[in-house]
Amino acid sequence: MMTRGLRGATTVTSNDAVEMIENTKHLIAEMVKKNEVKPENISHVFISVTNDLNAVFPAKALREFSGWTYVPVMCMQEIDVPNSLEKCIRIMMVLRTDKNQDELIHIYHNDAIKLRPDLLKD
Repeated sequence: MMTRGLRGATTVTSNDAVEMIENTKHLIAEMVKKNEVKPENISHVFISVTNDLNAVFPAKALREFSGWTYVPVMCMQEIDVPNSLEKCIRIMMVLRTDKNQDELIHIYHNDAIKLRPDLLKD
């Protein structure tokens, strides 16, 4: 097995705790499903948010998944680059996998699709 980084991102319409948790949960669920991720193979997860989001730690969404109690997760603020995508939540999941880098399916929802259209797969 190799250690790989799995990316995902989503956006929300407002700085609302419920929307942030729901969108993050939906994103993580799809990352896990499409890549057949098991919590015991996750080294750690970094979650960043843009500076316009502070209603809740989006890592709270991860704790709603069964078996994820001991997965280390850290939230942080994204670099505030002028004219960058607003209200964005980004995830970097580091995991052990047998998949090659080009076999991983990175997931982008809502306006975050603009970030890496080159990585989108059906």
